[in-house]
Amino acid sequence: MSDSIPKKPLKKGSLVFVDREIYIKSIEALASDDDLPNYVFEGPGEILAVKEEYAQVRWRRPVPDVWFKLDQLKEYIQ
Repeated sequence: MSDSIPKKPLKKGSLVFVDREIYIKSIEALASDDDLPNYVFEGPGEILAVKEEYAQVRWRRPVPDVWFKLDQLKEYIQ
C-alpha cells in the first residue's frame, strides 16, 4: 500500500507557477527569451485552457497570456 497522495491533474481554473528547473532544461527555453520575469516562477497564474499537453496561463498582471507545457507547471499552494 502506497502512502503517497495521488497528484491532482492540472485543469482549467487551477492556480500554478512555472517550475524553474524543469523550464530551464526544456526545448521551449532554448527557443524563448533567456530571462523570464520572476512572477512566472513565483505565481500564481491561472490556467485558462488546456489543449493536449499545453496550458494557457493568465498572470495577475497586465501582460499577455502564455502557453506552457503542463509538465513545466506546478500547483500553487498558498
